Amino acid sequence: MTIRLQYCQVTVNDVDESLGFYRDALGFTVVNDVSNGEYRWLTIGSNDPSDLQLVLSEPHAGRSQADGDALQELLTKGSLPILVFATDDVDATFEKVRASGAEVLQEPIDQPWGPKDCAFRDPSGNTVRISQLPAA
Repeated sequence: MTIRLQYCQVTVNDVDESLGFYRDALGFTVVNDVSNGEYRWLTIGSNDPSDLQLVLSEPHAGRSQADGDALQELLTKGSLPILVFATDDVDATFEKVRASGAEVLQEPIDQPWGPKDCAFRDPSGNTVRISQLPAA
């Protein structure tokens, strides 16, 4: 039996604004774009359909008003889970993302637990870390 994570939900304030970050700065492609009334879910991923895909949606999309309000409050505070991506060249990735205008939280550094990583905020305030494993 094989099991893998297929989708990960990323809550954002504005799907289109966030698409610019995840597609243009990080290099993901649009896999699916679904609308329902005033809300929209955008699935993005790599060109490999077996890879994890991200679903970008607004706090109130598909949720009750109370749940959407609670999620919006967590998003505003920057309290949602951190996203961590892997790359084979953290320095080049850092420069590409910085050039996009993303807010830099941490320039690339070697961490004591092994990887070299950096960190940004996406347009909605989510923390995005980019990590490169040390050479073997």
